[in-house]
Amino acid sequence: MSISNPESRTAEPGSRQEHSTALRAGSIGVLGILFFVLSAQAPLTGIVGAAPLAAALGNGAGAPGAYLVVGIVIVIFAVGFVAMSRKVQTNGAFYAYVTAAFGRKVGAGAAWLALLAYSTVQAAMYGLYGAAFSGLLASAGLTVPWWLLALVTMAGVQVLGSMNIELGARVLAVLVGLEVAILLMFGFSVLFKGGGPEGLDLAASFAPEAIASGAPGVAIMFAVASMFGFESTAIYSAEAKDPHRTVARATYLSVGIIAVFFSFITWMLVSFYGPSHVVGAAGAALESGDATSFVIGPIVEMFGPWAGVTTGVLLVTSLLAGIIAFHNGINRYLHSLALRGSMPAVIARTNKHRAPATAAWIQTAVAALLVAPFALLGLDPVLTLFSWFSGLAVAALLVLYMLSSLAVVGYFRRERVPGQRWQTLIAPMLASVLLAWVLYLVVSNFTSLIGGSAETAVGLLVAVPVIFLAGVLVEIRVEKRARILDPDFAG
Repeated sequence: MSISNPESRTAEPGSRQEHSTALRAGSIGVLGILFFVLSAQAPLTGIVGAAPLAAALGNGAGAPGAYLVVGIVIVIFAVGFVAMSRKVQTNGAFYAYVTAAFGRKVGAGAAWLALLAYSTVQAAMYGLYGAAFSGLLASAGLTVPWWLLALVTMAGVQVLGSMNIELGARVLAVLVGLEVAILLMFGFSVLFKGGGPEGLDLAASFAPEAIASGAPGVAIMFAVASMFGFESTAIYSAEAKDPHRTVARATYLSVGIIAVFFSFITWMLVSFYGPSHVVGAAGAALESGDATSFVIGPIVEMFGPWAGVTTGVLLVTSLLAGIIAFHNGINRYLHSLALRGSMPAVIARTNKHRAPATAAWIQTAVAALLVAPFALLGLDPVLTLFSWFSGLAVAALLVLYMLSSLAVVGYFRRERVPGQRWQTLIAPMLASVLLAWVLYLVVSNFTSLIGGSAETAVGLLVAVPVIFLAGVLVEIRVEKRARILDPDFAG
């Protein structure tokens, strides 16, 4: 049994529904999806933002090993995720998989959690983007409020999100390519020089005792945050060339590239400072109020002032790429929910480019609503908006990962697919256990992750079950209304 997208077409003139709901099928390949995923990760942002925190608050020189540990967990999760992508072909990803296994109500709860995760992480990126862009302009003598830059960018992202997906993929390819290039230039320069004062010490970063030193849970938590978004490969299945192969290849490629890339660059940072000095250097950067100096400082030292300016610009474009990627992902979730009747049908409408234009407007409005309170209250966009919403997004997404792994087991037990126990039972169950462990680490260290008070941490974490329950309750109401209008509605 294979579940595909609900039929999407333009109705005949004169009919009650004359709007297209179809996306542009076959418009994006493995590399295009890969760039959307890498953009969601925002590699430069992930390294600049997470590396000093993982080293100073986590396991120090063992931080690079934490990325590999998380990479292994995600690869195991991806086994079942890919198996489902071959059976359930839709742009709803988590929502569609959970629905296929546990029904529309639980699936709707998962969909609302996905919307919570992606919307809050995008809002978080707007906070950091506005602050970074404002700081960059200030260095050139221009004073522009961070929220104004965020608002103008929302308008630009809205325009781009309403155009064809190939254009979005090309823009992201350029932005991601530039930020990856400067990080690799730094990494290979350190590697070919044989490291810093203590050379290249594999054991200091990758030995089990190194990974387990200090507070490994904190490092693993930031590693999870840095790999956020790889699962968006399945969101584009309705527009992919040969979805059966494209989604699987893009998923495994993205997970492998992300884990190895982050681990390598972080190891080169450890090598630059030296394993015995990296914690002190990361702590000093945090105390200075400019955590970015932990990464940008070595780049400037190796290549000169121009590299610092370039990295500052690329940090802004890195965040912009991530914002665009999440904008596209959220659009397609809304579009899928509307096609399945869980949201008003108008949200499923697409424009002449076959892009989900109505969903794009809703996504932009939600982004503005999430950012507005922080701007109106004059709160620091990095210490509050970015930190709080990033933590909330990680917690929500880990719950979604667990639900999806359990959905793989439930779906294939019902379908009784022979000879695939590793893909349909063993790997998903193992992933569920490992993800539960990671979720425990995140919740236990949540106050550190968001950099806020215990009350703020509790308030954010409570939002996860509340939003899930809200999705279930809304779906119950939708189904009740559907049965009144159509007694034959199956649900």
